[in-house]
Amino acid sequence: MTVIVNGEPRAVAAGTLAEALQALDYGEARVATALNGEFVPARARAATPVKEGDRIEIVAPRQGG
Repeated sequence: MTVIVNGEPRAVAAGTLAEALQALDYGEARVATALNGEFVPARARAATPVKEGDRIEIVAPRQGG
């Protein structure tokens, strides 16, 4: 299926947000996620379904000042 990840279309084979992160090579990375504009905490990703056309935002922390 195709989902929009940080504004870019991406093809992923996933049924949940956790599976989508794994498919997108985020695996165990510490990131913040939103699905269709709604924040999804890490503990809820495995139970959060994704479907064709969903918008996933992934934000990773950065060092700096």
